[in-house]
Order: sequence, then structure tokens, then C-alpha cells
Amino acid sequence: MTSRIRRWVETDTGHRVPNHKSKCRHMHGHRYRWEAELDGDVVTQRGVSDEGMLMDFSDISDILNKHIHDIVDHAFIVYEGDHEAIGALSMMNDEHRTLVVPFIPTAENLAKWAYEQVRPHIESSYGNKLRLHAFHVRETPKSWATWSTES
Repeated sequence: MTSRIRRWVETDTGHRVPNHKSKCRHMHGHRYRWEAELDGDVVTQRGVSDEGMLMDFSDISDILNKHIHDIVDHAFIVYEGDHEAIGALSMMNDEHRTLVVPFIPTAENLAKWAYEQVRPHIESSYGNKLRLHAFHVRETPKSWATWSTES
């Protein structure tokens, strides 16, 4: 038996889907929720800080802030092949936050990207088989995407 926990951060982030059939092809933004879902065994080692937990929620927050929030909050994520958007963004000053990625920045692709950014930082020295089970990205209150290694 394993336990699961979730922790999330939110960002205000822009993007566009350049070849989309409707309004998503325009530059726009969302209040994204980036949610890590971890599973493993509860730490049973007596006297350690994480006893009774999978991982301390504040430790997960630190990882999410460093590897997701601080990269994409108030930034524009743009596909490296979207030359029109890159051209428009290049007219901004050097302080503009632009993240160029090798994929169309859909919620599905962003969930996979976030999983790959966070997974190497989820570890435990307590032998509790801790792992990043899935990563969920909420683009709107009604629209979520998940990346998981399970089929």
C-alpha cells in the first residue's frame, strides 16, 4: 500500500497555440495551477523530521517554486518554431520573461515539461519509495491536463 499527496503553485503565464483552429492561436494568458502528485510509503523512521509523512509539504513547495513558479510566473512561453510570436516578443526589453520551448505550449505538453523539471528533485533518504506519480496542469477552472508515467 502506498500513500499519495499533492501540492501546487499558481502562476500567471502567457502562451499561444500558433496553429490552433480558434482563439487559442492568439497571444493570451492563464492563471495556471501546477500540481505535483507524489506517492510512496509513509516515513516510519523514528525521530526524523518527515516521520509520518511522504515528504514535507514545504519541501515540495520549495521545489515547485524553484523549478516551475520562478521560471514561468509572469512569463510568456513560446514554441521555438513560432517565429511570429518570437519576433513580437523580441521587441520587448531585455527584462521581459520569455521561455522558449521545443514544443507547442498546450496544457498537455506543459504537464509533461513540468513533470520532467520536478521529477529529479523528488527524492527521499528515508527509503520510503517516494516518487513523482503525476503532474497536473490546470489551464482554466474547467480544463486540466495530466502527465504520468503510468499507462
